[in-house]
Amino acid sequence: MAEMMKGNVAIAEAAVRAGVRFYAGYPITPSSEIMEYLSWRLSEVGGSFVQAESELAGINMVFGASSCGVRAMTASSGPGISLKQEGISALSDEELPALVINMVRYGNGLGTLFSSQCDYHRETHGGGHGDYRCIVLSPSSIQEAVDLIPTAYELGEKYRVVVVLMSEGALGQMMEPVELPEFLEPKKNYWGFDGKYSYKKIGIFDRDSMKEAVELNKKYAEIKENEQRWESEGLEDADYVFVAYGLPGRSTLGAVRSLREQGYKVGLIRPITTWPFPENAFREVNPKVKAMITVEANATGQLVDDVALYTKKIIKSDVPVYALPFVYGVPPMKEIQNKFRQILAGEIKEVY
Repeated sequence: MAEMMKGNVAIAEAAVRAGVRFYAGYPITPSSEIMEYLSWRLSEVGGSFVQAESELAGINMVFGASSCGVRAMTASSGPGISLKQEGISALSDEELPALVINMVRYGNGLGTLFSSQCDYHRETHGGGHGDYRCIVLSPSSIQEAVDLIPTAYELGEKYRVVVVLMSEGALGQMMEPVELPEFLEPKKNYWGFDGKYSYKKIGIFDRDSMKEAVELNKKYAEIKENEQRWESEGLEDADYVFVAYGLPGRSTLGAVRSLREQGYKVGLIRPITTWPFPENAFREVNPKVKAMITVEANATGQLVDDVALYTKKIIKSDVPVYALPFVYGVPPMKEIQNKFRQILAGEIKEVY
């Protein structure tokens, strides 16, 4: 039976039910309710919670828990996630899975408390040093976020990668009806420390980095081939295709349906995995499409870069690509439709 739940609370409870037994982190708006909830909830199921002295300490505690084979997670936003990047790079180097939740807020530096999508480039193109990639899941509803939590651990453990749940602050703060999943029995993953030194990759000496690079590329190619996820509508005859993820993907779907009723042939691609980017969705697009349009909650347009790449690669090189960046918040349906008419009138110029 569905019950009304706040996004952050629902995500935290879904993690417990997915077998998470360790959380370490540092409070930061708009993700703090995840930490607050797990501070008492984990002890009820035999898990451990640590409020670390910093974000750096938190991600390294997650490293330790994952190396012992435990399902571990942390959550933060903006500058907190920036501070965790070295630890995420180290987890990736050791091929240790973990779940990192980013409830994105707007702005550079400390930024603001406005809900946003300004972390797209960092999360989908690696945020720290090295060649690593994280699987990135971007839900458009609380229910989808809840459903993606066990998926995140399944994917992380299958490919031995860090998985990021990249959502917006607004999703963590709003309330919706949610059906929670059944409890999964916690398990210790096979690579967990068993009392003797068992890692071969720790350190920077005596490693065959050329061989590791081949294996790394093979793994990432497999993820890109098998793990693309998206939702689409109206692509087969669309003259104009919108691309949007997360909460803007929701309002864009509403705008697309409204524009369809008004006689415009428009469609939507809503990425659910923002890495691997769902390039296969572009193979479903009408080959005579006139333009691609991103709807984004950031200032500069970031998703537009990947949309342009796969538009040129898969559809046709001369299809223009537009960006509608709304800076922060959830773009209203009417505003998306108004901006679309501005594109038709030539008042907004293409980015690519």
